Amino acid sequence: MNFSDLIKQRYSVRAYQSTPLKESVLQAILDAANNAPSAGNLQAYEIILVRDADRKQQLVKASLDQSVIAQAPVALVFFANPERNQGKYGKRGAELYAVQDATIACTYAQLAATEAGLGTCWVGAFADDAVRKAVGASAAMRPVAILPIGVPADAAGVRARRAVKDLVHERLTT
Repeated sequence: MNFSDLIKQRYSVRAYQSTPLKESVLQAILDAANNAPSAGNLQAYEIILVRDADRKQQLVKASLDQSVIAQAPVALVFFANPERNQGKYGKRGAELYAVQDATIACTYAQLAATEAGLGTCWVGAFADDAVRKAVGASAAMRPVAILPIGVPADAAGVRARRAVKDLVHERLTT
């Protein structure tokens, strides 16, 4: 599938079949995340793989009861790891670049899952401390996104997007 078609067919899946992911497919998704660009190639992020039903349920509670997380056979939790960037880039590296790194890695994982015929739903609304607790992450880690992955059980499909001319500007005016 070409890239243009891939990004046009991706949509947020909010219902999943219980079909387990093939390990080779999961590995391809993780490899894609690992190949994402990052500031200084420092990869200032960590990914927690969650398959356990109890831990997924804890993530549901941490994310304002977004049950989509528990439905998917796998959830990936992306964390910014500020310490990996701080030495080279200081405060900006810790506060911004690490978050960007984790975000880009999550996007690559999302697109790799789509290419494999799987669905995802980017979850960004959650209580940071509750997410850390659910997966055993330290206070130094900043949760950025939870990405449930699985075979779609819905047929919601792609929604209309803004026209490019409405979101691209030569300059913003106030």
